[in-house]
Amino acid sequence: MATIVEAVGSLLFAEEGGNVYAVLDGASVPDLLDKFDALRPEYDCLRRGELKPDVAEVAPYLVRLEPGAEFTRWVLEQGWGQHWGIFALSPAQLREMRRHLRTLTVVSDPSSKLLWFRFYDPRVLRTYLPTCNAEDLRAMFGPVTSFLAEAEDPAAALRFQLSAGKLIEQRKPVALTEG
Repeated sequence: MATIVEAVGSLLFAEEGGNVYAVLDGASVPDLLDKFDALRPEYDCLRRGELKPDVAEVAPYLVRLEPGAEFTRWVLEQGWGQHWGIFALSPAQLREMRRHLRTLTVVSDPSSKLLWFRFYDPRVLRTYLPTCNAEDLRAMFGPVTSFLAEAEDPAAALRFQLSAGKLIEQRKPVALTEG
């Protein structure tokens, strides 16, 4: 039986020529900034400007994942099923992805009050996307070809894609063996 790294990795890295990103929630991932320093993945914060250390600790981060890299292995082994974040597949480079995803982080309520939108929490993404109309889906996806997130039961992954302006949701089983 495949390990979680192999099972989820095969879903993430199946397509040639695209980039695989994790959008990680610093508030949910213990010692994320230390892992960045130690393992040196390509990443950027989705919050703008210079952040105070306590804000940087809990901010959302976009990270480019590489197959077989130690950071990728750590995220999949430790984070799957823990609501650490979501994954996005795209031909876009990190800078373009960051620009797009930053547009999604703030929304307004009916009274025009600005709110943080935690779309990068898999519990939020899997609930929100099915409620979107075609315009909302285009805005969400932008350069993203598919989103992948843990299902409510982490023995499955959910892949979200757009086809002719409609959301396609696929449920894919993943192995949860140690390894």
